Amino acid sequence: MSLTATNGTASTVGHTPAADSIRPPGPKVAVVQEFERKQLLERIEREGSTVGAEIPDEITVQGDDIDLQSFVFEIKRRETVPRGERERVTQAKKNLRRERLQRKQRLEDDDISYAEGEALVEAIIGIDRALNALEQLGPANLEDEAKAQETADKKRWMSFLRKALGHEDADSGTGRASRGRR
Repeated sequence: MSLTATNGTASTVGHTPAADSIRPPGPKVAVVQEFERKQLLERIEREGSTVGAEIPDEITVQGDDIDLQSFVFEIKRRETVPRGERERVTQAKKNLRRERLQRKQRLEDDDISYAEGEALVEAIIGIDRALNALEQLGPANLEDEAKAQETADKKRWMSFLRKALGHEDADSGTGRASRGRR
């Protein structure tokens, strides 16, 4: 981005910078009005705000540029998160949550233009979309699946033992009904 000074004011020439690199050049920038700020904040908190939203191709998170869309799709194309990737996914979710919070706080508190506020809202919604996709693959689901698998294994083992020991009746040899038959 190049800046040119004209009568003491700065203006941008070239492309429009990303929301996280925009800084008002001086006091003459129109700061977002309070009612506009509330509207912008409402958009990020709205139920279903991520419906139809796209995950950003690239985003700066905690100072690092991340190919967010490719990362999410790489992880999501697998049915489960491999052990070696769990830490990476967990860290990515933490960083995305932290970045979301920082951008939201900036939207709430900083002197920004309406255009910058719009860009922040779009970035936050994109982060939310990525988090939703990554949360669906969270370790909690894997732990639940492992517990269900362990329970099924125990049931199969108990069934095998009942058959091997000759307790194939409906009661399985325990409880009141089997005590009376002894």
